[in-house]
Amino acid sequence: MTGAFHSFVVLADMRTGSNFLEANLNALEGVTCHGEAFNPHFIGYPNKDDILGVSQHVRDSDPMQVLTAIRSQPGVLGGFRYFHDHDPRVLDCILDDPRIAKIVLTRNPLDSYVSLKIARSTGQWKLTNVARRKDAKAEFDGAEFGAYVEAVQEFQVTILNRLQRNGQTAFYIAYEDLQDLDVMNGLAAWLGTSARLGALDESLKRQNPAPVVSKVSNPEEMMEAVAGLDRFNLTRTPNFEPRRGPAVPGYVAGVVTPILYMPIKCGVEADVTRWIGALDKVEPDGLISGMSQKQLRQWRKHNPAHRSFTVVRHPLARAHSIFCRSILSTGADSLGQIRKTLRRRFDLQIPATEPDDTYTREDHRAAFEQFLLFLKANLAGQTAIRVDARWASQTQVIAGFAELGSPDLIIRDHEMADDLPWLARKLGRLSPGPVPRVVADRPYSLQDIYDAKLESLSRSIYARDYMTLGFGDWA
Repeated sequence: MTGAFHSFVVLADMRTGSNFLEANLNALEGVTCHGEAFNPHFIGYPNKDDILGVSQHVRDSDPMQVLTAIRSQPGVLGGFRYFHDHDPRVLDCILDDPRIAKIVLTRNPLDSYVSLKIARSTGQWKLTNVARRKDAKAEFDGAEFGAYVEAVQEFQVTILNRLQRNGQTAFYIAYEDLQDLDVMNGLAAWLGTSARLGALDESLKRQNPAPVVSKVSNPEEMMEAVAGLDRFNLTRTPNFEPRRGPAVPGYVAGVVTPILYMPIKCGVEADVTRWIGALDKVEPDGLISGMSQKQLRQWRKHNPAHRSFTVVRHPLARAHSIFCRSILSTGADSLGQIRKTLRRRFDLQIPATEPDDTYTREDHRAAFEQFLLFLKANLAGQTAIRVDARWASQTQVIAGFAELGSPDLIIRDHEMADDLPWLARKLGRLSPGPVPRVVADRPYSLQDIYDAKLESLSRSIYARDYMTLGFGDWA
């Protein structure tokens, strides 16, 4: 098949109108849709043995053979339907190939959920003769519906993000658009075929045309559950931070004890590393660090009983520690260039050099508030300065860990004295050394300047950290 596409996929879910869409695609000369080619329970359609000579047994062993067969049909634009619970082994190949046309079919999830429940109850998945229609009412289950919506939305977000990253676009079509002949012919034009439909397929009939409230046996329960959903995502905390990958070279592993520290920059990294070294009676530089992803996998393979952890800190305390060590100070941990830019462009009122006795507590309080205002703008993508790992939100860093494995344990810094020894004993170190106490910030501690305004500002910056990690007010 010549043109921009060598094949196509209908990315949809059950009860979204995909059978009707497929019937109309198959009505186009030179276009063939092969059903649910990667349904784990059958191949193409129930009671079918193969697709283009590739059997279900062969497909299950090597699903790429089906993809190859579909896109290799001479003179035919072939395709198939793919749902969120179909064979996941082919999804990457489908989404990454720009010559596979993506048709994304969506429907109101409440309508599709109720339709699915009715179809399962009656056993009637297609209707070609209205006289043979089976009638039934669905029993709405709030928890089941919530899980259903989550699965569908996750699938749709995956499609959208992957296409964005690959520089591709899809033809989006809603359930309601399926009855629009012009839209269907627009789809044909987008696919690159010259064929057009003179009329829509009339063999399939809509099975449940009544309003959704009349199709369930417990409409009051349904309406109460749906009312509790945040349809417009009003409570979602906006996140404009760049995604972060796992910073594996910064991981620290024991040389004897199978323990892995996945640091989040918050001011306690050196103390925790020294404590791990004490477990194995080595200096911190004697621990395993600077690993590549391959070396990390090898370490995990050779230490099957390993445990990993990270340490998080109250967002306000973490921000204050960063301010004192990396912005206010001109010492080894100072971000010198950013410090200069903040003083010059953001009017940060701090001394040009290390603060001395003329730098008062009031000066410190005002400067820290100004730094928090910078963080708010920076994390919202409103400054030219990079989002440094020192102040990136902790939830974003943890999300980055997940790419290669999330930590087994997330420890709060004020609970390290109890939790780290407990973890060490789980790994066979029955007499672990004391955990170092977090040293107070200098020249002034957070206690010296804390007030409700700083707390409120911190919450506005790190709302996701407060909510996800369960932080309350610092004081």
